[in-house]
Parts: sequence; C-alpha cells; structure tokens
Amino acid sequence: MKKKIKHYLKEIVLFLIVMTLLANAISFYRSMDLNKEPLSALDLKLIDGSEYSLERSKPLLVHLWAIWCPTCKVEAANIQRISQHYEVLTIAVKSGSNQELQNYMQENGYTFRVLNDSDGYYAKTFGISAYPSTLIYDKEQKVRFSEVGYTSTLGLWLRMWWVK
Repeated sequence: MKKKIKHYLKEIVLFLIVMTLLANAISFYRSMDLNKEPLSALDLKLIDGSEYSLERSKPLLVHLWAIWCPTCKVEAANIQRISQHYEVLTIAVKSGSNQELQNYMQENGYTFRVLNDSDGYYAKTFGISAYPSTLIYDKEQKVRFSEVGYTSTLGLWLRMWWVK
C-alpha cells in the first residue's frame, strides 16, 4: 500500500513539474509578440475618474485583463496583493463601461488602478493577443519581464523585486 501511494505521489509531482515547464514555455513563446518598446509618458483617466501619470522613479507592472477572461479572474487576487506594495496599472480590455468595471471591482474587493480599454486600443498598442498579459518595466520604463497567462503572486513579487 505504501509503495502505491509513493508511486502515485511521484507521478503527481512529475506531472506538476512537466505542466509548469510547459506553461512557462507557452508563456515565453506567446510573450515574444508583445511590444517591448520603452513606455512613453502616460497621462490617463482611470475608471474612477482620477488621473494617472507615469512615475519615472519606480518600476511599473502593467497588467492587461478582461472581465470575461476566466484566467484573469483567478489571477486578479495576485494583482491585488502586488498592487498594495508596487506601482501597478491594469488595463481592462473590452470589458464594458466604467460603471460596469467599477461594480466588478467593488463586488470583488479589488482596489488596483484600472484603465478602461473599451475599444482595444491599448491592447493593440502593446501587441496583446491573449489574456491576461503582464509587462514589468524598470525605473527607465524598459520592459524587463513579460508574461502571457497566469502568473502567481510569488512570481510577480520576484520579478518586481528583481527590477527594483
């Protein structure tokens, strides 16, 4: 009995390792098409009516997501946690009106900054074709990391720590 359990545990661990490697390889491949140009000055109006200006002295995490994206819903808690400690700008792509987005944020207890990309302009500018997508910029606004798909809180923390 112990041998069977040990065998199954090894199989499960091996499966998880292979799936993690595969997911990272797919994310790397998909992120090759993202716009890697340095960020230019940004002056944006967020869904809550506040103005957002790019701060040049800090790293920035730009996260593109959508209300209709199941993976985005799972990852949103990670973005919430990281936004409490680092500069984060999220862009909700084709996800409804500002009011619908504010309702979604309130219902889920999220407080991170959101820009409404109702027509997909910013998604196109960044070269986004899959959601969620995350770009991490250093203090000079150069892309240091890009991810397509789910990223864990630990993964986000480590990347933001690295560019800090």
